[in-house]
Amino acid sequence: MSRRRGQHDEDDIGAFRQALREAGVRRLTANRADPGKPRDKRHAALAERRAAAMAASPAQVSSRTSDGRVEAVRPAEFLDFAVADLPYRTHLQLKRGQIPWEAGLDLHGYTLDEARTELESFLRDATTERARCVLVVHGKSRRSEASGLTDYPVIKSHVNAWLREWPSVLAFCSAREPDGGTGAVYVLLRRRGEAL
Repeated sequence: MSRRRGQHDEDDIGAFRQALREAGVRRLTANRADPGKPRDKRHAALAERRAAAMAASPAQVSSRTSDGRVEAVRPAEFLDFAVADLPYRTHLQLKRGQIPWEAGLDLHGYTLDEARTELESFLRDATTERARCVLVVHGKSRRSEASGLTDYPVIKSHVNAWLREWPSVLAFCSAREPDGGTGAVYVLLRRRGEAL
């Protein structure tokens, strides 16, 4: 009995399938690729927090940002953050100030709780208005005349933490000098309903 190339005997196919079953091979239930686990645990934790924040309705959550201890940043430190899947070119344009900001918020003179409330309200409004990029002026710190030391920039450090937790923030970085330098940040927002 001769077989043409490409044709297989039913017994061969059955034996092949049996060998696969014995080896523990299972049929795929989905036809989509699994990207695997995130490379960095920080990204996984951030993704989980974002997903939980996106799932919660604004009526259930009075505040989406932490009010605990945050990592201190230096007054002149350049802030820079972007979600893992943000295109490099977009991030570079934000850093260069090439994405025009559409609204701004100045947090000078606010207490920490007031600054948090104002920032959250501002980001909610900006997302509702479908703003792409906004400017947040957080200031640096004050120089203590008695000691000559520079105070810890409390609001800057908290803004750095709060923006990382906000679900619609794709990226942020310190502004160019004409817009406030390291005393302000450009914030790139995800527009409501927009995929990256």
